Parts: sequence; C-alpha cells; structure tokens
Amino acid sequence: MYKGLAQGVKISITRSISTAFEQYMARIQWEEDKFNLHDFIQDWKNYITTSAAWYSSIDESIKNDPVFHEALAAKINETIEKILNEPPTQEQIDEIEKLQEEAGTDYAYSCKTEAKYVLDQIQNELKKKKSN
Repeated sequence: MYKGLAQGVKISITRSISTAFEQYMARIQWEEDKFNLHDFIQDWKNYITTSAAWYSSIDESIKNDPVFHEALAAKINETIEKILNEPPTQEQIDEIEKLQEEAGTDYAYSCKTEAKYVLDQIQNELKKKKSN
C-alpha cells in the first residue's frame, strides 16, 4: 500500500516526519528523557493534517488501512533513526565550539539536527547578552 504511492508522496511523508520530529525535539529542548513517542505521533498527526499537502492527496481508505499504518510506523522509525545517526558536520562543530567559548555555554549534541538546535540556542543567548 505504501509502496504503491507516488515517489513524490513518499518523499513528502518522509519530509513531514523529519520536520515534525525536529519541531518536537526543539519543543522538549532535545532532552531525551522527555521524549514520548505517543506525544511525537500526536504532534506529527497535527502537522500532517494542518501543514502537509500529501495528507489530503491520499484516499481515506488507504489512510484507514492497518497495513498502511504499519508501513508509516516503519517509516517513522527509519526516519528518526536516520536523523539521530547523522553526525554533525565539521562546520557545525567548529561554529558551536567558537560560539560556546564566546557565550560561556557547554551544550552537548550528538547529531546534525541537534547541532542545528544547539547553534540556534547559543545564537539566541548571544543576541540576548548583546541587547542587555
């Protein structure tokens, strides 16, 4: 059922999972002990019903099929695993080290997406310091 979808729809599904995961993790400040799969799935469902064009393009009979749900669950797991296993770029590492020294922070991060979050956090902290 999932395999029969157009390639563009499958790419959009993956993108929606990635976007919702990144937003969810930012909301919980990348604190892994706060991660709750059920909460993430609720966030993702909200995202796909309000912001993802692919959702309205799929027939309701497909959306309600348990086999489709199993395929989506596998895709969610695969996408999250890929995100968590993608190492930060050297550019991110260098920038974080430089900014942390300037800001006096010591954020830990383990993947590219978390490094992006950390960079945003440090940059926001530095902006606040400069505006005070």
